[in-house]
Amino acid sequence: MNKPIRKVVIPAAGFGTRFLPQTKAMPKEMLPIVDKPVIQYVVEEAVESGIEDVIIVTGAAKRAIEDHFDVPNAELIKNLEMGGKEELVKHVRRLSELANFIYIRQKGPYGNGTPILSAEPAIEDEPFAVLWGDEFIYSHPPRLKQMIDVYNKHGGIVISGVRIDKKEDLKRYGIADVTHVEGNVYKINEIVEKPDPEHAPSNLATHGGYILPPEIFEALRSVGPGKGGEVWLTDGINKLRDKGVPVFAVEIKDAKYYDTGNKLEYMKTVVELALKHPDINGEFKTFLKNLDI
Repeated sequence: MNKPIRKVVIPAAGFGTRFLPQTKAMPKEMLPIVDKPVIQYVVEEAVESGIEDVIIVTGAAKRAIEDHFDVPNAELIKNLEMGGKEELVKHVRRLSELANFIYIRQKGPYGNGTPILSAEPAIEDEPFAVLWGDEFIYSHPPRLKQMIDVYNKHGGIVISGVRIDKKEDLKRYGIADVTHVEGNVYKINEIVEKPDPEHAPSNLATHGGYILPPEIFEALRSVGPGKGGEVWLTDGINKLRDKGVPVFAVEIKDAKYYDTGNKLEYMKTVVELALKHPDINGEFKTFLKNLDI
C-alpha cells in the first residue's frame, strides 16, 4: 500500500518580474482572475483532490497570500452582514476553512527545486504533491485527483502532462520521451528541458503538478545547482529515476491549462474565465462583441 497523499507544496516565492510594476508590492499569485486570485484556484484544486495540509513557500512581500487565507477580520464580516451580503460572508469565511495552511519562507539558491527543499520540515517522511502557484489546470476530475489515482496504482513519481499543439511552443516546456503504459499513463524515459522543437522527443509537456517521494530532498541536495547555477527539480527527479524509481506522466483528461505567469496568457485567462462567470458572462460577451477591433 502506498502512503496517502495528504500534503501539497505550493511554491510562491518568485519576484513576478514579468508583471512589474504591478507586482512590486503585490504577489503575482494574488493577481485576480475575475473575483478570485490565481493561487485560490490552485488551492481549491488541491482540496477537491483530498489534500489536507497546504504548504505555501513564500518570500518577501508575500504577506497578502497569508492574509487571503486567514480568518476574515470582524469588521469586514460585520460590514457584510449589515449590508445583507450573507453569500459573501460564506465565501470569505470558507477561505480559512479550506485546509490547514502552513507558511514557510524560501531559503537557498535560485531555482524551482529550492522551494521543495525549503518545505522539507513540514513534509517529514511521506510522499507529497507540488503545484505551482501561478498556473492552474481546469479538469474534471481535478488534475491532482487524476494524478493521485495513478500514484495509488503505480507508485513512483507522477507528473501531470498536457499536449502542446503548436510545435514552436515546445521550446517553452520540459518535453518527455515516454513509453505508453495504459490509457493516459506513460512511463517517462527522459525529460528534455526546453528542447529545439525540431528535436523534441514528443509533444507531451510534463510540468505543473508533481507527486514526489520524500527521497527527493536528498536527491536535490546531492545534485546541487545545475544549469545557470540553479537548483532544478528535474535534476532531482532524474537522479531518483537513475536509481530505479519509476517516473510516470499522466496526460490529464478533459483539461484546459491556464498559464498566468506572463501578461498575455494572464489576460487570455481573465477573458476566458470571465466569459464563464455566471454573474457577468452575458454582459461581458456583449461588450467584447461590440469592441471595434
